[in-house]
Amino acid sequence: MSDTLMRAALDELGAALAKVDDRLIDAACRMIADARRIGVYGCGREALQIKGFAMRLFHLGLPVGVVGDVTMPALGHGDVLLVTSGPGETSTVLALMRTARAAGTTNLLLTAEPESGAAMLADFVLVIPAQTMAGDQGEGQVLPMGSVYEGALFVLFEVMVLKLRTLTGATGEAMRARHTNME
Repeated sequence: MSDTLMRAALDELGAALAKVDDRLIDAACRMIADARRIGVYGCGREALQIKGFAMRLFHLGLPVGVVGDVTMPALGHGDVLLVTSGPGETSTVLALMRTARAAGTTNLLLTAEPESGAAMLADFVLVIPAQTMAGDQGEGQVLPMGSVYEGALFVLFEVMVLKLRTLTGATGEAMRARHTNME
């Protein structure tokens, strides 16, 4: 792989993440840390990123479930539904956010589109100003389709894990002890 391509890809990710408001990241982490239960959801490649984050929330000792898994508990008052929808109009995300709202659950949204339908249903919006699959016109960026948003999600989630580790007091040893031995 060319150094030029690698640098361009990293620059695209860095440019998107540099525009995320750190105070909002802190507030989102506080909401997650204080939640009675946490449900997470995303579609497509965003689902892969948020499932990785759910795994780390579990390692931190937080009560997390992935929407769609058979072990996902009901959500209600005191709970947080954390969803990612880069374009902010994903039909499944909109339906789940409506269900969560009706149950009294707090909707925490990560999106690239702060004026979207999902943003209107959210109690809290964390904007990642990056190209998504819906906004890809095939020109002007190295990373294709929604890769900038999806890659930024991965890095953002890793930063959030570090912040949550501080908020929860979780140690590396405790996190490792919660890692599965069924591999």
